[in-house]
Amino acid sequence: MEFQPNQESRIRMYFRISIFLKGVVSLLEIIGGVLALFIPVSAVTAYMVRLAEGELSEDGYDFIATHLIQLAHSLSVTGGLFIGIYLLSRGLIKLVLVVALLKNQLWAYPSSLAVLGLFVLYQAYEILHTHSVFLIALTLFDLLVMWFIWREYEVLRSHVVRP
Repeated sequence: MEFQPNQESRIRMYFRISIFLKGVVSLLEIIGGVLALFIPVSAVTAYMVRLAEGELSEDGYDFIATHLIQLAHSLSVTGGLFIGIYLLSRGLIKLVLVVALLKNQLWAYPSSLAVLGLFVLYQAYEILHTHSVFLIALTLFDLLVMWFIWREYEVLRSHVVRP
């Protein structure tokens, strides 16, 4: 596939922005994972429920408060150790891939697509059980990032001289 110079620069810009945002999300996951390992889940869920109950007392159908209660329930079922290890490992893996992508290391492109693909599959499974709006948004963002990774990879491969 042949790319025009202007199209290549646009793809590269969107790619870099999406990868940068993915790096920020990865850092937040690492921080969240560390916090989940040291802060009891019961304290977090109790705070979330108190926050949501205040909103629900004013508006019994508050969208955010309703989903906050659902999230608190799923956190209490899942457990802090699993959440901590999951977020920490997910964040670290993605951060390594983000750095490699920003350095244009070719191995990182297919690796990132594979890793994000696995995360998307797991998130789809979780969406079926939780109907989490946040998880749906995260999955859509991951799919968009995967598309930019694929496009950038195609651009880079089109510049490689083949024997």
